[in-house]
Amino acid sequence: MVVIYEVNLHIAKAVADRFADWLPGHVEEMLALPGFIDAVIAREEADDSSVAWSVRYRLQNRQALDDYFAEHAERMRADGIERFGEHMHASRRILTETLQLRAG
Repeated sequence: MVVIYEVNLHIAKAVADRFADWLPGHVEEMLALPGFIDAVIAREEADDSSVAWSVRYRLQNRQALDDYFAEHAERMRADGIERFGEHMHASRRILTETLQLRAG
C-alpha cells in the first residue's frame, strides 16, 4: 500500500530564495532512494517573516519509508539543517493512501 511522507517546512524569508534554489535538488536526491515514487512541492506565504513549504513524497510501502528512516534520514536531514539551521522549522506526517480519484 502506498505511503505518503509529508514534510512541512517554515523558512525565514531572509533565506527563502536560497532555500527555494536548494529544495528541488534535495527532493531529487530523495527520489533517487529506493522505494520513493514521486513528490509534489508546494509553497505558501506563511506570514511576514516566513515562507511555508510542503513536500509530499509517495513511497511504495511502509517498509520503504522505514528503510529510509534507518539508512538515510539522518544524512538527508543534516544537509538542510547545516545549510538553514535556525532559519528552518520542520514537521512531518505519515499518511496511508486509501483512495486516489482523478478528474474526468
